Formats: sequence, structure tokens, C-alpha cells
Amino acid sequence: MKYRDAIFATIALALTSVALAGVVYTDAYSHTAKAEVRGVRALTLVASGETACDPANMLSSNESGTVQQ
Repeated sequence: MKYRDAIFATIALALTSVALAGVVYTDAYSHTAKAEVRGVRALTLVASGETACDPANMLSSNESGTVQQ
């Protein structure tokens, strides 16, 4: 019983790793990661009080238009 569970766990781990690698190498993942980084950077600036700008303007991007108002 323990061996069968270990075999299933190993196969599941291998399939999950392959699926994750497939997702990471897509353009959609890259685009989403870049948008998230811009959002976190803007949120950090607003929270630290280092900016007097409107946070909604900071999140909008001229590069790709990921955030729409």
C-alpha cells in the first residue's frame, strides 16, 4: 500500500512539474507577471508615502494597456 501511494505521488509530482513548466514558458504568464510587478511597485510607493500622484494613474501603463480605467 505504501509503495503504491509513493508511485502515485511521484507520477503526480512529475506531471505537475511538466504542467507548471509549460505554463511558465508562455507569453500570457510573462505578460501577467510584468503587470503584477508594476502593480506591486505602485502599491509600495503609495503605501510608503513617497508619491503625491493619484494611484490610479500610476497603475495605468502606456506600454500595453493592461490596466483599464
